[in-house]
Amino acid sequence: MPQRRPDSPSAATGASPRVMAPRNKTRVVARERVVGQLIEARRKRCIVLQGPAGCGKTTTLLAWREALLPLGFDLAWLTLAPEDDDLASFVDGLVASLAQVDPAICREAALLGGRGVDDEAVERTVIALVRAIASRSADLALVVDDLDHVTNPRSHRALQWLIDYAPPNLHIALVSRGSFPVSLGRLRDQDLVLELNMRDLRFTFAESAQYLRAQLGEVSERDAREMHELTDGWVTGLQLFAMHLKRRRTSIGTADVSASLASTHLHDARAFGDYFERAVLSRLSASEVELLVRMSVCARLCSSLCVALVGDEQPSGEVLALLARLENDNLFIAQIERVGNETWYRLNPLFRETLLERLRERSEFLQRKVHHAAWCWFRDHGLREEAVRHALLAGEPAAAAELVLKVARKLQFSGDLRRLASLMHLLPHAEIEARIDLRLWRLQLQLYARDFEACAATIARLDADIPADDVAARYRLTLLRAAVDVQRDDAESAMAILPQILATPPDTNSISIGARNNLLSWLYMRHGDYEQARAIQSDADHLLFAGAPLIGTPGGMLNGRCIVGFSYALEGRFQEVERISRDVLAEADQRGSSAAEAACLAAAQLGEALYEFNDIAGARRLLEDRVDVLERVSIPDSVLRVFTVLSAAHWAEGHRLDALAYLERLEEYASRQGLARLLAHSLAAQVRQHLQCGQYDDAQSHLARLDMIAARLRPTQPNAWHDAHALAERSHVSWCLAHEDFEGAAMRLPALIALCGERGGQHHVVQLRMQSALVDQRRGRMDTARGTALMGLRLGHRLGLVRSVLDVDPGIVSFAEQVVRAGLPGTADDRDDSVDPVLAFYVDRLRAAQASAAALASTTNEAALERVAAPGGADTLSERETKVVSLLAQAMPNKKIARTLGISPETVKWHLKNIYGKLGVSSRDEAVARVRDLGIE
Repeated sequence: MPQRRPDSPSAATGASPRVMAPRNKTRVVARERVVGQLIEARRKRCIVLQGPAGCGKTTTLLAWREALLPLGFDLAWLTLAPEDDDLASFVDGLVASLAQVDPAICREAALLGGRGVDDEAVERTVIALVRAIASRSADLALVVDDLDHVTNPRSHRALQWLIDYAPPNLHIALVSRGSFPVSLGRLRDQDLVLELNMRDLRFTFAESAQYLRAQLGEVSERDAREMHELTDGWVTGLQLFAMHLKRRRTSIGTADVSASLASTHLHDARAFGDYFERAVLSRLSASEVELLVRMSVCARLCSSLCVALVGDEQPSGEVLALLARLENDNLFIAQIERVGNETWYRLNPLFRETLLERLRERSEFLQRKVHHAAWCWFRDHGLREEAVRHALLAGEPAAAAELVLKVARKLQFSGDLRRLASLMHLLPHAEIEARIDLRLWRLQLQLYARDFEACAATIARLDADIPADDVAARYRLTLLRAAVDVQRDDAESAMAILPQILATPPDTNSISIGARNNLLSWLYMRHGDYEQARAIQSDADHLLFAGAPLIGTPGGMLNGRCIVGFSYALEGRFQEVERISRDVLAEADQRGSSAAEAACLAAAQLGEALYEFNDIAGARRLLEDRVDVLERVSIPDSVLRVFTVLSAAHWAEGHRLDALAYLERLEEYASRQGLARLLAHSLAAQVRQHLQCGQYDDAQSHLARLDMIAARLRPTQPNAWHDAHALAERSHVSWCLAHEDFEGAAMRLPALIALCGERGGQHHVVQLRMQSALVDQRRGRMDTARGTALMGLRLGHRLGLVRSVLDVDPGIVSFAEQVVRAGLPGTADDRDDSVDPVLAFYVDRLRAAQASAAALASTTNEAALERVAAPGGADTLSERETKVVSLLAQAMPNKKIARTLGISPETVKWHLKNIYGKLGVSSRDEAVARVRDLGIE
């Protein structure tokens, strides 16, 4: 996608100046030498420009930027400010800058944004950005300007991740006045870094002379040399001199350079400040200086904002005239963008520092007055973040808090809870505590960040503090409490407050009504009342917010349709699941962040449906591209499906270690979140895989844990117990079959079939009936086996099941063929002279699906053998990657590798991705074979 240019009509109105590259009207003609170096180094991973203020770092990169655009590069720009020293603000700026190039780069990162700023969350965000960039064909250059404003070690760590994980098509330019604690040693060793300092950036005498003549016309060599020596080749110093001489020539018709520059030295930023005071501000009228001083409070400016800053104290014509003169003379002001009839500018950083110093000398009353004017203007023009910031600087925190309250619901509707989190972060704690509504929004954001301990504490305090007669606030707290229950997978707690959920107060807004409907559908679905869950959605009124349909957000129509899809999945009606999830996913992807959660839910359901219909590779591709984001942002039911489907898909392809790794990852997720039901699913699947591999000790250990979970859940969480008990019983049946204890399996199966049938899980009933038929066959009870198998096949055909049948047993298709074609004797009622054509057709489909899966596994294995046999690979691994791969050869899961090396599981996953690429493999199993082939220990 081509880069969105700052002056493009499609540029977002009011885009933050920090993500827009400044524009100079007059090109600095003397940058060819340095720009040539930068162009030559455009393929390097990192470019560092380090030098004091005024030495032309930003100007040089602007020229480089213009040179790269015709070469097919995309360019992103982030200018940092003191407020970006906060980690959340830094990461938010990073995401926003890349979104200016292509919003698709930040789609997954935006889902993660606002859900916490712990190291794992930030690392996941960085990895999401890197993966999106790596998937693009175009090279992307990211300029991070004024990095010296960031001193937070955690922000430096985030930047380090970005550099370490950067794909070959990402090139990062770091611009700073001083050094910064980011390691570039590895990249230096690989000759992937270009570093330029003051010695490289200062003008040579020839460049200074060229620049001065471009600005002033004829300049003698002696005068040019004197100005070059006075400024030591600093660009801003030369610009100051050129401005000064232009003014003198205008006022007296000529200028004696030697006399004008006597005793002037501009070798450091303080000298620049002194010179601004003496040579610029001292020559302006008092009203002009006053305007400039007031302008300095804003990071960006436009004409109407400047008029507002001076109010009635200056005529608007004078304000506009000064702004036009500054722009026309290219004096210490740079254009950012043009939106509608407004042109936005940014003051030269050195000049702004000088002006801000003057402002600090003014009375506190005046400073607050200027910020008050700024916050009112930004508020009236819908620029929320700047409005809140200036309201706080104006000493009006209550106004800032009210502004956040005013825009919060709109931000929720647009799916921009990340921005809401940023605004809440600006507010003083006391202002939030003083307002019940803001505390409810804080609870919403804590839920968004999955900070359940904070949620519990906030709910308890709000329950005590909300007055009994504040019906609306108490109902909203009820919905948020139920939403926490959904994320905690606690259907019992949600059911306990069902009467309160049903008691919807009059005048409840549409977002809350939508959330109520979706919560009720989830609750009924989890209790097996699927028809009631779907009726809630089908009977709901058409909801609107601000005149637009309520599509996205957790209370929107798309989420409701996803819950309907989940209800069909629990029943085993996957044809309905596929239809719904495909439609929702297509619409959610079009709507972007406002429908992000619906996209996650739909992807999980579609992946399950694709696997069920034997599109194993399609299911894996769909989910593996989204798994990291899904794990972080979706509800437990969605995460459960993603991990179990990916494990099953890898197992079908013959990737045993990868299949087990996804189950271990599900176990880790469930343990971390305290989700006993999901832990039971992970353990049951691991029992089955261990038994199939003949690893009986591991299977027995996991089965014992599964029994303990079921026993613990029975008295307190009957809903979760139902699942855990069924999983434990199925695992015991698998244990019996693995040990040829067919009588033991036969004793458990009838009750298990009835248990699953009670909750409407018809695909589980099909599996268990087919398993029961196999058990009866092996017990010699042929008539019973045939009858049970026919019931299972008829139900399976009606539901369109494929993998649910194939995964029962490797010989299930041959067994089904014998049953359908009367290869087994049956009862008199079941015997027929002709073969049932419907069931015969169904069995043929199963046979074709089995053959297709076998061909896929064979193709995958053959490709793996070719890759493993290919030469090379080990020499390209870094020291850390070699350590990771040696532990991988010991069949360690990611979590254990992370603990062993003292790194995060996210970092392990990233190393594995790089290792796979370098070794030419695509799975753990192939990597282990390759490692052993190379002799890496």
